[in-house]
Amino acid sequence: MDNRKLTMLMDFYELTMANGYFVDHKQNEIAVFDVFFRSIPDKGGYAIFAGLEQVIKYLQNLKFGKEEIEFLASKHIFDQGFLTYLENFIFTSDVYAMREGTPIFPHEPILVVKGPIIECQLVETMILLTLNHQSLIATKAARIVHAAKGRSVIEFGARRAHGYDASIYGARAAYISGVLGTSNTYVDFKYKIPALGTMAHSYIQSYESEYAAFKAYAHTYPDNCLLLVDTYNTLKQGIPNAIKIQKEVLEPMGKKLKGIRLDSGDLAYLTIQARKMLDEAGLPDCKITVSNSLDEYLIKELIHQGAQIDTFGVGERLVTARSEAVFGGVFKLSAIEVNQQLVPKIKISENVQKTTTPGFKQVYRFYDENCMAEADVMTLFDEEIDETKPYHLFDPNFIWKSKEIEKYHVKPLLIPIFQKGKLVYDIPTLDEIRAYHKKEFESLWPAVIRLENPHEYYVDLSEKLWALKQDLIKKYKR
Repeated sequence: MDNRKLTMLMDFYELTMANGYFVDHKQNEIAVFDVFFRSIPDKGGYAIFAGLEQVIKYLQNLKFGKEEIEFLASKHIFDQGFLTYLENFIFTSDVYAMREGTPIFPHEPILVVKGPIIECQLVETMILLTLNHQSLIATKAARIVHAAKGRSVIEFGARRAHGYDASIYGARAAYISGVLGTSNTYVDFKYKIPALGTMAHSYIQSYESEYAAFKAYAHTYPDNCLLLVDTYNTLKQGIPNAIKIQKEVLEPMGKKLKGIRLDSGDLAYLTIQARKMLDEAGLPDCKITVSNSLDEYLIKELIHQGAQIDTFGVGERLVTARSEAVFGGVFKLSAIEVNQQLVPKIKISENVQKTTTPGFKQVYRFYDENCMAEADVMTLFDEEIDETKPYHLFDPNFIWKSKEIEKYHVKPLLIPIFQKGKLVYDIPTLDEIRAYHKKEFESLWPAVIRLENPHEYYVDLSEKLWALKQDLIKKYKR
């Protein structure tokens, strides 16, 4: 799927603007664009950055062929010189981005494109749709995995996703955030994310009895026998039949029942009763898996009620991020080069949240002595932070809220991905991204990652950047 030619996957206004730049001889003007988002889904305390690998592959393969040029020419609105430019297009910009799996926060740039304005404009939509989707699903998955409190979570949403790309890349994003596996076999084939699953109710219904179905399955999969026990009556038939299969089929083979799954009913009550029945039958190691329209809130409540669950299968509410299905990332101009000097640009809005932060920027994450994340600080790109000196943190909207911190260390979050169009980043494996996410997620304070009323993690501006922003606001608001 990654090898499809997606050159024309762009909003039409990107082409009309690019044509305008070309006609006005602005195509070589250097610009800086920031990708950032304004609010965290589900009123959460954090989001998770995902999708960078797919952005990289898109930029590497961005070419306009004969078919695309003929299509654009048929519109009769594009300059012939512009069409020739597209025919010979080569991506030459710089790209900086955070590592996939990084916890991210509103208003800070998570990816920056610096290069000819015509190039920056053409890649806007593909960058946004890729990062918006995978970051949304990675964020939802992180919330669900955290709510599960160490219990396994499997992504079960392939058939409910918004198309096959959403299923594939949604499963990828969920895996980054700690989901154990997926129901989607293609994702295992493509990304080596474990594909997991056993049977549906139709399998059991196709036999003359539930016991006969269980018996056939146990003979077929004696080493991996996990039985769906809620087709007819969970406590009176399903679990007793599963126990009989252990005694009459698996035990004589020297095997053990691996687990049971419930997909309906009062999951708290049923799993408590199921655990008791399985333990009394000498099956304390038999695992209990549940599914059925789960999300982080239902999982939290089930655990609170004492449900005996080892694994959660989470489908539509994960892969569609049903509770808030838009991430809201934007692509905004922050600087233009004039006479070889970058001139900061700002968009001002009566809505404070929509006023952009100008300039070519870096983001530093501050960690305390115990490697816990304290705050992020946006700076101008060439600013450096001296870790040997106290640093003054302040709320950029309420500057009287401030504090000085000592004994800290910082890490720049935006790292080079492309330099003058050349990939300079070693793309990590998916398991490396997953491990990096786990480490960074563990650096967040518990108050930031709680589901309800999380603590606000501060994204500050350096004093130099804050002063620049205020000067530009005053300049344009006269």
